[in-house]
Amino acid sequence: MISTDILIIGTGFSGMGMAMKLREAGRTDFIVLEKADDVGGTWRDNTYPGAECDIQSHMYSFSYELNPHWSREYSGQAEIWEYMRSVAKKHDLYDVVHFGTEMTGATWDEERQRWTVTTSKETYDARVLVSGIGGLHIPNIPDIEGAETFTGPRFHSAQWDHDVDLTGKRVAVIGTGASAIQFIPQIAPEVAQLDVHQRTAPWVIPKMNHDIQGTKKTLISKLPGSTRAYRNALYWFNESTQLGFTGPMQNITGIIEKKVAAYIRKTINDPETAEKLIPDYRLGCKRVLKTDNYIPVYNRDNVKLIDTGVAEITPTGVRTKDGDLREVDVIIYGTGFHVTDAFDWIRVKGEGGRDLSDTFNEHGIETYNGITVSHFPNFFMLLGPNTALGHNSVVFMIEQQTKWIIKLLAEMDARGAGAVQPTPQAQREFNDKLQEKVSKGVWSQGGCTSWYLDSQGKNRTIWPGFTFRYWSRLRTVPDRDFIWHTAVKEKQPA
Repeated sequence: MISTDILIIGTGFSGMGMAMKLREAGRTDFIVLEKADDVGGTWRDNTYPGAECDIQSHMYSFSYELNPHWSREYSGQAEIWEYMRSVAKKHDLYDVVHFGTEMTGATWDEERQRWTVTTSKETYDARVLVSGIGGLHIPNIPDIEGAETFTGPRFHSAQWDHDVDLTGKRVAVIGTGASAIQFIPQIAPEVAQLDVHQRTAPWVIPKMNHDIQGTKKTLISKLPGSTRAYRNALYWFNESTQLGFTGPMQNITGIIEKKVAAYIRKTINDPETAEKLIPDYRLGCKRVLKTDNYIPVYNRDNVKLIDTGVAEITPTGVRTKDGDLREVDVIIYGTGFHVTDAFDWIRVKGEGGRDLSDTFNEHGIETYNGITVSHFPNFFMLLGPNTALGHNSVVFMIEQQTKWIIKLLAEMDARGAGAVQPTPQAQREFNDKLQEKVSKGVWSQGGCTSWYLDSQGKNRTIWPGFTFRYWSRLRTVPDRDFIWHTAVKEKQPA
């Protein structure tokens, strides 16, 4: 058994950010577990054609590791991954990561006030457990009748099979989410036939992506302070768009909806296809997608948009609910990830053997600040429930969370506490106020169902407001909101 003070799971932005902040605070007794063979999380795994971020590069990065040399306004997967690897090398994070080690479960030992964490290799013993697994790492592959009988290649966008040559092939894409709208325009020119099976149309707005060059590049990379100034400008621009998702200014999105609909009708040659591409719910109810080349792809003769629903997959193709069988050579799922139910894949057991996934499923997903959970001492989540965003950079949220955890650990030390958890009352008050605000937002009233919602129909994913309000909330650690367990004399694991 390997013992450490703090165990971090994952090496995406969350896990890397936590590790760097621990070192900054003088805490060096920690280990990071990573199931793969390199850092990067989502940006290591998603290598599908056209993969890129939908938040500006200068905002989608660590505020304390600015990169004045981003090549594009919205960078691609390879450049983001290289940035993460360069940061990891600079901060010697490779030295503290145990690669090829996947967490399989964790159990809280009340007597010892320690976590026992099982993995694909070793067993770990830690005082504090920090989950940086994120919500975009478990592919959501739909359960479609007959899928296993298909004789051709079949894969999810997050597990792109680069050994499959799509040239001249008949390809079916199931799903039109954030990944699909990026890879569809990339593969359309090389395939013989592309069937896109759409369940509900996404709202797609122009990205206006471009190379950062000329005077802009010179100013950002050469003028002292300009990189941070540009980042700050992007932050407040993105923050302002939140006004369209909550409160009395939601009506402003109606103007954007009309413009997008008009653009689609003007761009698409076939009127019937154009109408299929226009959503019947409010902008922002589902994740708003940004791209410059997705809509025009449906003017190609080899691309067909199908919205009649998938009934089954046969050995040679996809049969839709209207009985039409479309013969294909390859099937690609663009169906997103398991988000609200991500902890169903990891067994975390707190006080009295209480299972985290069962607790969430039975009583609803409730946390304190989206970070910690009552009855699960010394367990922290980064980018946990209701801290994802639809308008700004999640890296900003991660930074606030890691700093807050550092403050909480310092308070534990000052009190001589061996363990800490939020009181049930504080957790309930936080969630009641949060759900009240969520219920008034477009995510709940926009006329759609989405991966933002859990099995009970409640939004357990998005932070329903300005991120600076989250920053303000996490500036302090209210002692009355926590149960501080007196430290017990440490005992070695059996």
